[in-house]
Order: sequence, then C-alpha cells, then structure tokens
Amino acid sequence: MKLDKTDVTILQALQRDAHAKASELAESLALSPSPMYRRIRVMEEAGVIKQYVTLLDQEKAGFPISAYVSVSLEKSADRLAAFEREILACEQVMECYLMTGAYDYVVRVVASDIPGIERFVMTRLATIDGVRDVSTSITLRCVQYKTELPVRIGEG
Repeated sequence: MKLDKTDVTILQALQRDAHAKASELAESLALSPSPMYRRIRVMEEAGVIKQYVTLLDQEKAGFPISAYVSVSLEKSADRLAAFEREILACEQVMECYLMTGAYDYVVRVVASDIPGIERFVMTRLATIDGVRDVSTSITLRCVQYKTELPVRIGEG
C-alpha cells in the first residue's frame, strides 16, 4: 500500500494518541469523518495499522527493571523453534529478536527487581533445552523509548 500525505498525517496522529477524536482529526485534515474512517479501515485491512494499544508506564506498573538477555543455542532448526515457543509463553518477555552475530537471540525482560531478572534467567531461560550461553545486561536508565514509527509518503 502506498501512503499519501493524508495517510501519513493520520498515522502520525494515531501513533501519538490512538484515542484522538475522529471529528477533530478529520477537521484538522479538512476531511469529513467518512473518508477519514475509510482511509483508516483500508490501512487496517492492509495491515499498516496492526493494532491499538495502551502504553503503561513501566515503573509505575511495578516493573522498573529491564534487562537485555543475549542467548546462544546449540544449532538446529528444532532448537530454534522450541526456544521461540518457550519464549512466547513467558509474560515478562517484552521483545525477542532472532539475531545475526555472536548470539542467536536478544530478549528484553522486565521485572520488579534484580532478583526477579535473576530468577527468570536461572530458572526459566537457562533451563530451556538447547540454551548454550546467556549474557545479561541490566538497563540503568532509559534515554529514549518511542513507539512512533517515522512513516513517510509512498511507504507502507
């Protein structure tokens, strides 16, 4: 799907505030609500808009600690698939990426305290069949965290 200037403006506004009032957004774009809703529906159906979420303050929600855990596995397609199934079942895993380089995966984990990260690594992650090496880095401070993608005209 190719995005035009109006689509990009709608996406930028929705990324900043998914609860933006449609009437105000339509008015700011000099559109009536019907064409704006139609554009949003097309972008939803095309998969450009994946879902609507509420972002919580991680610290205020009781999870002030984040860690990035790099994981190496014994190499086999079965082990990769099994690892991914196990990770998907872990509620404290916020992100997991298959990587190139020295480690196979990087996993972002949240916890209420450092012992919670240790418990996760030692009793959950390290016990997954095929895990060969784990390296954990605890974040000290968030410098930047954003959820708004830099959408551009013609992309999508």
